[in-house]
Amino acid sequence: MKGETEIREETQASSETMEKQKESQPKEGKGKRLWKKVKYQLVEYHSLPGYLRDNEFIVGHYRSEWPLKQILISVFTIHNETLNVWTHLIGFFLFLALTIYTAKMVPGMDLHSLQHRIPDVLRKADLHKLHSDLVTCLPSLPHMPDLHRLRHDLKTSLPSGRHVMELLYNCLPERFSHGNYTDMCVLHSVKEDLVNIIAPLLARPITRWPFFAFLGGAMFCLLASSTCHLFSCHSERISYIMLRLDYAGIAALISTSFYPPVYYSFMCDPFFCNLYLGFITILGIATVLFSLLPVFQNPEFRTIRASLFFGMGLSGVAPILHKLVLFWDQPVALHTTGYEVLMGLLYGIGALVYATRIPERWMPGKFDIAGHSHQLFHVLVVAGAYTHYRAGLVYLKWRDLEGC
Repeated sequence: MKGETEIREETQASSETMEKQKESQPKEGKGKRLWKKVKYQLVEYHSLPGYLRDNEFIVGHYRSEWPLKQILISVFTIHNETLNVWTHLIGFFLFLALTIYTAKMVPGMDLHSLQHRIPDVLRKADLHKLHSDLVTCLPSLPHMPDLHRLRHDLKTSLPSGRHVMELLYNCLPERFSHGNYTDMCVLHSVKEDLVNIIAPLLARPITRWPFFAFLGGAMFCLLASSTCHLFSCHSERISYIMLRLDYAGIAALISTSFYPPVYYSFMCDPFFCNLYLGFITILGIATVLFSLLPVFQNPEFRTIRASLFFGMGLSGVAPILHKLVLFWDQPVALHTTGYEVLMGLLYGIGALVYATRIPERWMPGKFDIAGHSHQLFHVLVVAGAYTHYRAGLVYLKWRDLEGC
């Protein structure tokens, strides 16, 4: 049997061993936490893998190959992509709100709209012929039902067009037993003249699909861009997918931006309407397909990428000039063209800033967090898209009141 001294020594040795194990465990936990903290620190440009190297003038504050959890948390932290994410994410919610607002504001032909439209309609109508027909017809129909009511409503109720239309058919029948053949012919002519005057006043609001196509393209572009800047640092495969999504969004925005001006300018001329819409749609699809090529992603193709999208925008010059020729005498043509020129300037300046990498190329490292070219490009894109939205509202109001 072991002596008391030996038992005491064994107990003391085991206690020391347990204490050493306890001390080693916290140290190991602290080491793991420290490694994680170091691992997810922002790095500089020279530490990036090749697929994340795009702009050497942005020196630091990069995220590199982070897991999805850390990437999602980084939405609310500061790095060189923070403002790239939020500028277009806020823009997405702005256009989502504008889409909902526009969907709820589809106008009816209310009295206020009719009062603004009546002078144009009456100016185009052959009022001398209508007056002659009424003078010839109405006195020869003394027994016509509601004759006095018709005369009164024609004088006082023209803005309430539907009511007058009903009176035309209730009070001016196609055949009348007390009139002769001549009276019936004149009566039919009166009826046609009044319908030609009132029918335009009752036109339904023009279709909205081109306008909503533009809003959808804008939202897709802004959301795709924000998603790309957030997740591209995860891995090379995710970066490849996100960049293609971003290019597709840019092409969608530019293509759908042409839909409202082309459709509403040439809706009465289907040939040119389909020609311009088809051309810009095919050009947009071709741009998306070209952007799928791996070489399109390389930094040396930055200028080519910007030039391609800039060329898409320039293709809109032809329909705008055509519109000015067709509607040179209407103020709405100049009004919408002013918006479109401003939109083109904003997009063009944005593309130029993006391609030249100004201002960070002048002071590398000074604009890593805020103020570099891609952030300015994002702000200009949102401003240009909103300018185009304002132009779209003018087109809708014009065609709602004028029709073809």
